[in-house]
Amino acid sequence: METPTNVNDANLVLILDYGSQYTHLITRRIRKLSVFSLCLSGTTSLESITRLNPRAVILSGGPHSVHTPDAPCFPDGFLGWAEANGVYVLGVCYGLQLLVQKLGGEVRVGEWQEYGRMEIEVVEGGDGEGRLYGGDAVGKEQTVWMSHGDEAARLPEGFRVVARSRQGTVAAIESPGRRLYGLQYHPEVTHSTLGMETLQHFLFNVCGLSPGWKMEDVLEQEINVIKDLVGPNDHVICALSGGVDSTVAATLVHKAIGDRLHCIFVDNGLLRYKERERVMSTFESDLHLPVTCVDASDRFLSKLKGVTDPERKRKIIGGEFIAIFDDFAVELEHKLGKKPAFLVQGTLYPDVIESCPPPGSGRTHSHTIKSHHNVGGLPKDMKLKLIEPLKLLFKDEVRELGSILNVPQAFLKRHPFPGPGLAVRVLGDVTQGNALEITRQADEIFVQAIKDAGIYDSIWQAFAVFLPVLTVGVQGDQRTHSYVVGLRAITSEDGMTADWYKFQSEFLDNVSRKICNNVRGVNRVVLDITSKPPATVEWE
Repeated sequence: METPTNVNDANLVLILDYGSQYTHLITRRIRKLSVFSLCLSGTTSLESITRLNPRAVILSGGPHSVHTPDAPCFPDGFLGWAEANGVYVLGVCYGLQLLVQKLGGEVRVGEWQEYGRMEIEVVEGGDGEGRLYGGDAVGKEQTVWMSHGDEAARLPEGFRVVARSRQGTVAAIESPGRRLYGLQYHPEVTHSTLGMETLQHFLFNVCGLSPGWKMEDVLEQEINVIKDLVGPNDHVICALSGGVDSTVAATLVHKAIGDRLHCIFVDNGLLRYKERERVMSTFESDLHLPVTCVDASDRFLSKLKGVTDPERKRKIIGGEFIAIFDDFAVELEHKLGKKPAFLVQGTLYPDVIESCPPPGSGRTHSHTIKSHHNVGGLPKDMKLKLIEPLKLLFKDEVRELGSILNVPQAFLKRHPFPGPGLAVRVLGDVTQGNALEITRQADEIFVQAIKDAGIYDSIWQAFAVFLPVLTVGVQGDQRTHSYVVGLRAITSEDGMTADWYKFQSEFLDNVSRKICNNVRGVNRVVLDITSKPPATVEWE
């Protein structure tokens, strides 16, 4: 994934990712303060960083020790460049330790390891001279979230301690003259009770940034980018899935280039219950987007027959989608006299994050979680050039953008649906027995029950999962040997972290009985009560 080049924000805050599970929360928290933030690999080249021209850079936490061989670090010359260009640098947890070590201080294994909620006291602060804490914070305790085994034992020249934990560990440091700051704790997590206030003070009072970033600006910028990219006579294909992301992307591109956008909806045989009919009706009656529907279910399912590895499923689906889009482009060429050169996709920032190393160059220090069919699953030799106007946005930001574009609220509030569809909700071979139909029916019963209970908008995502496990049951006084269906419902802000939704027991009892009574081939229903992390939202 290349470093973004279409970023133009005078108040950009860049986060360099060293592998912390909380890194992308920093991005979200800063955007919540109406300041544009972007997350790149911690080993992104200095050239890529300087090209983005950030006002501030935050060095994230991570699982490493600075003493580990090949421990990740910012590029050579980074601190000199930051100081010469007036760029503010804030190290968080591992990022603080990087600053201390690289500037001549000492980091050692702590006498006490600090994990979880801890109390710290601000010992120095002020309202001027770029102080990390305001004067009203001095002498007061606050609860923060710690996660470290190493600690700063000796600070580099020019630094001072501005907060300590109850055990006396260095909790925050600063060198205002060099615009360098460090927090040993994680201000981005909600467990740090004054974390948002600390970030806000750092951005506005220390760095002097202005809270001016808003979705209207994103819309205007993306429209200009699309107009610059797509020539006045070029035509564009848009892959519509029926989800919020691709629909908002299509509406945005349509606003930029009008009827030169040609949308295609592919029935890959992996859709939800009556999804094709419902989605096509919405496109035609509510969104007024010209859409060609292609039934390719046999094509997809034949390629997936016998495939059980989830990564291979995603790559097969990604490759098959692109092949269909290429075929569609050839058909349009005959019709228009000119072959479309671009493909629009509703790729989101979480898709990019989970599929690839964080955008940037060099090695990565976080694992690939899964290859999303429209990111990691794309073939390297695809003929169409990609337009991904949402790839720097989170889901809630896309919904806000869709609202500005007058996409109906009922559509924007739809729960996310994975691009590979039910292929990642049927564990194992999707063509096994009646697995797809079982999943569709169970999912429809579950989601409809959620809507009937009036809790649909309180849930980020809810769905049924087919488990290729046969269990013994008793139905109609007869022994059965049938499949298990898992139910998953989560709450989340952006899909990067999630918690399971706490249903009332009566609701679960009713849903379980409805599924077992109405879905042939199922005699057992289980509930997934795992958060993210450690699990992902989807099972595959």
